[in-house]
Amino acid sequence: MFANRPAIKREQSPKHPTKESVESLPFNQEEAYFIRDAVQKRLLSDSNNELNLDNQEQVKQTIELYFNQVLSEQNLLYSRGTRLRLLEWVTADIIGYGPLEPLLNDPEVTEIMVNGPNNVFVERFGIIEYTNVKFADEAHLRRIIDRIVAPIGRRVDEASPLVDARLPNGFRVNVTIPPLSLDGPLLTIRKFAVIPFTAQDLIANGTISIQGINFLKACVEARINMVVSGGTGSGKTTLLNVISSFIPSHERIVTIEDTAELKLNQFHVVRLEKRPPNIEGKGEVTIRQLVINALRMRPDRIIVGEARGGEALDMLQAMNTGHDGSMTTVHSNGPRDALRRIETMVLMAGMDLPLKAIREQVASSIELIIHMERMKDGTRKVVQISELQGLEGDQYVMQDLFVFRQTGMSNGRVEGAFISTGLRPRFMEKFTMNNIHLPENVFLNE
Repeated sequence: MFANRPAIKREQSPKHPTKESVESLPFNQEEAYFIRDAVQKRLLSDSNNELNLDNQEQVKQTIELYFNQVLSEQNLLYSRGTRLRLLEWVTADIIGYGPLEPLLNDPEVTEIMVNGPNNVFVERFGIIEYTNVKFADEAHLRRIIDRIVAPIGRRVDEASPLVDARLPNGFRVNVTIPPLSLDGPLLTIRKFAVIPFTAQDLIANGTISIQGINFLKACVEARINMVVSGGTGSGKTTLLNVISSFIPSHERIVTIEDTAELKLNQFHVVRLEKRPPNIEGKGEVTIRQLVINALRMRPDRIIVGEARGGEALDMLQAMNTGHDGSMTTVHSNGPRDALRRIETMVLMAGMDLPLKAIREQVASSIELIIHMERMKDGTRKVVQISELQGLEGDQYVMQDLFVFRQTGMSNGRVEGAFISTGLRPRFMEKFTMNNIHLPENVFLNE
């Protein structure tokens, strides 16, 4: 397992320019917009108002040609460095993502939050920061939003003021525009690592201990049904991606997601993604429909990226009918709260089931709950791994197997340790049946 493997720290990517808008660049704002408009006008005139962006390099060369012409005609002189940065800014604003381009290229930025044209925030290392990035006006911001969603076949207008989509590079995008938003268009972009995090990365980052990873790896191999719970941005999907990588390569895996974020390395993976309704309100394919369809696809394991509604009932039934080792995530404040949320989601399926029957279904399906939290210092940590042992009367019987004990704060950083409680799960016999041998120190209470 991982007992004798050192925690490998992820190499830091080279830093890119950040917090950069036309106001912070070394040239006049009015000149910059004039040059951009002049270049754009010539570009559209040259292409008969139908700009083809398929050949990006050719378009960039044409932009540079017109850019040099405009500077020559207007007798605008800049140093070589300033001229290059101005050309990059003009190119990004015409065919790229404008002021957002440096933020999208910055590996330290994990989330971009645009609250209207004048307020842009980013998340770095779990902490939200204000930037001086600004758009010229609301029309400028709307143009960039349209450029983001158009290639993926989506549109944003008054008839469809909400968009939740995934970019080709895997980034997740949410757009809300007036009249639903009162302070101008809102844009949120969640970025994901190009190279998926590994178990060693989580250990190096202090997200979980080696003992915790060894235990979860054994649980995956023993086909234990698991739920990853936590709040928004707590790292649920990242952890789910890591523990999914422990699934043996010979098994057929079906992943079902709201927006595809999981990146599994196994060869036999079938990826499904829900489809939103079109502008006429038709054609929607829900997560629940995909879960039901997945049962006909001969899966060994079903992984639901996030359970939000009635699909929870079908997921529980899948776990109970030969698809052991399936996984999902839910939003919750703790392991017990996760179970209550699952009960509520089962009721959303429209089935008039008594609470006792729902709890029996939950208790016989789910065996392990892994709860994550984003700490005060912005770090993400596994804070509880709890076993659901069954029902006693109509109450769940649970026990914590691993917990994160916080001892304090030092220099703004959370201090503590992820330790075993010393208790062993009831499903230990599954490890023996599958010839899985855990290191002796996994359950040591130290």
